[in-house]
Amino acid sequence: MKKDKQPHHKTKVAFLAGASALIALVPQTHADNSTDSVDRLLNKLEQKGVLTTSEADELKAENSADQTNNVNQGPASIWKISNTFKSINLFGDLRLRYEYRGVDNLPGVSPKTFYRERFRYALRVGIKGDLADNFYYGLRLETSTNPRSPWATFGNNTTAGSVTPSDKAQSAINIGQAFIGWRPTSWFDITAGRMPMPLYITPMVWDSDINPEGAFEKFKYTIDDVDLFVDMGQFDYQDPSSDSAFPSSDTFVLAWQAGGVVRLNDTTSFKIAPVVYTYAGDGTSGGLNQPFVGQGNGPGQNVGVPGGSSVTLYNEQGLDHLLILEVPEEFDFEIPTTPLGSMHGRLFGDFAYNFEGDQRADAAYNANPGAFPVTHPIHGQNIAYQVGIGFGSEGPVYGPTQGLVYGSTSKKNTWETRFYWQHIEQYALDVNLIDSDFFEGRGNLQGFYASFAYSFTDAIIGTVRIGYADRINSDLGTGGNNLDIPGLNPIRYYKLLQTDLTWRF
Repeated sequence: MKKDKQPHHKTKVAFLAGASALIALVPQTHADNSTDSVDRLLNKLEQKGVLTTSEADELKAENSADQTNNVNQGPASIWKISNTFKSINLFGDLRLRYEYRGVDNLPGVSPKTFYRERFRYALRVGIKGDLADNFYYGLRLETSTNPRSPWATFGNNTTAGSVTPSDKAQSAINIGQAFIGWRPTSWFDITAGRMPMPLYITPMVWDSDINPEGAFEKFKYTIDDVDLFVDMGQFDYQDPSSDSAFPSSDTFVLAWQAGGVVRLNDTTSFKIAPVVYTYAGDGTSGGLNQPFVGQGNGPGQNVGVPGGSSVTLYNEQGLDHLLILEVPEEFDFEIPTTPLGSMHGRLFGDFAYNFEGDQRADAAYNANPGAFPVTHPIHGQNIAYQVGIGFGSEGPVYGPTQGLVYGSTSKKNTWETRFYWQHIEQYALDVNLIDSDFFEGRGNLQGFYASFAYSFTDAIIGTVRIGYADRINSDLGTGGNNLDIPGLNPIRYYKLLQTDLTWRF
């Protein structure tokens, strides 16, 4: 009996090996047919007693799994990507714009008006995703070197002495984002590099195009229907002496934010997140570490001179005496029944106060007393606020810098409109950070902003924006400096029109 069993056992092993080899050698391009063929072979082997039922079922399952994996994988890729990448997502947008922006100066001052009418374009393209061991990353390239604008202008010759059509000097590609983050637990993550704005803020205080550099830490915790979070940012603002040791020559913006989202029901929520900003290292000379004046050229001369924004006597960008509390908030709700169907509604606002605004005013006056039409510093210009309302289609994500009007989301036939009133007093904010479009990155201006956006397809968005502002205090300039309308101070009236066509991917 032993001699009879031994050959039978060897034959069975041979058949099993042969069946496995056959499964492996079956062509992968005809998965359905190959699966049926192997199953018929295994059935025959089972009927002849070569394989038990369990052995046949096991081989059938292995064959089915192999065929499914081969179909899903498709042809082998020629790209070799490190296995440290868990995901790679391509993202970005291409935007085309017509823009008009103009200002009116004081009566009797030349030039009385100044305007720019331009066709423009902007490209932003990047990758982001997750890495192994709870790390994540992001890299984005974009046009323009201006930190508050990725836009380039058609036909704008910037090469010295160049009159060549379609000059490419303004079309260079720059690094807009480059960051790595780590999320070791569900309640904490840390990010370092040049990153998308991680704080909950509005364009009243931070231009939406600014990507701060440095480090950021976030803590979050959920209690029932309340999401709580604490944010801390250490952003390297400037290094006016690049040959000096880090960080002694650098200026930092330090931010501490604590807030929460209260979900009142499935469609209604309230969010508020106070944040405090301080500046470290701003005593180092150079760069923007000078007293803020914001008065232009002096008495009777209301048009800025070349270099006026960086000359101490006329400085429109100085960083002295900034200790700012900002309180952004929003109330989100649903309107279930309208002629346009279900709609998303949003009431939003922002409030900011500079605790050292009066000291900022004193330093401005003492830096150049002759620039002021009064004989004493003007105090009480320390407040900024924004209040607005928005409506849109249900589904997209909305926020201070999120939504169709900012091109951060799109879905065919969705729309959004929003309106706000904004008021920024002369000594309330850091004028180097506030939105450069509304209203020209200047202090001592107030006015309205309105926009409408419609998504023609899942990727194409059309947007119209308008804005109008005028001066708040007639005894002060409109401090701040922007490359779009440089050197003109004070601005009496400001007008803006933008129409965009955006391809989002």
